[in-house]
Amino acid sequence: MNQVKLNTYNNSAFNRGGSKLKELLWMFCSALFFQHSLAGLNGLKIGLLKKFGAQVGQRVLIKPNVRIKFPWKLVLGNDVWIGESVWIDNLDRVSIADNVCLSQGAMLLCGNHNYKSSSFDLMVSPIVLEEGVWIGAKAVVCPGVHCHSHAVLSVGSVAVADLEAYMIYQGNPAEAVKTRVIN
Repeated sequence: MNQVKLNTYNNSAFNRGGSKLKELLWMFCSALFFQHSLAGLNGLKIGLLKKFGAQVGQRVLIKPNVRIKFPWKLVLGNDVWIGESVWIDNLDRVSIADNVCLSQGAMLLCGNHNYKSSSFDLMVSPIVLEEGVWIGAKAVVCPGVHCHSHAVLSVGSVAVADLEAYMIYQGNPAEAVKTRVIN
């Protein structure tokens, strides 16, 4: 039986999308202004994201302790709320449309490893959150997932497949439990 051999792991084909200097500068800014519990300067955070290449809409709210891997791979629409301790591990593009809420501790993960490969190859896929999506507290959206208009991923749930529009999902893996009705 074959075994995993991590010493054969090769990540050289992965496109980080920015220079090492740009990434280092972002890590510094992120630690100082995003990942700190006292970081409440929302306008400064928005400005930094834009300077590092993110596309950011109007009235975006970013709470403290937020981690964003590569802002140059991030698109935020209007009226997006990003709660405390959200982690956007965007090894690939993350597109977040208008009126999306990422509750505290939510994770958007664009990368995973191929467990079938002895070298544990990195695999990345984009994430899309359409208008009105709500990702609940401590919920996880996995690589390649597309959350359609106004879908809800409830607290602590894990989306491993696309979420249909106006459906509420729960569990691990997340399953549709009912229709979202907005009054």
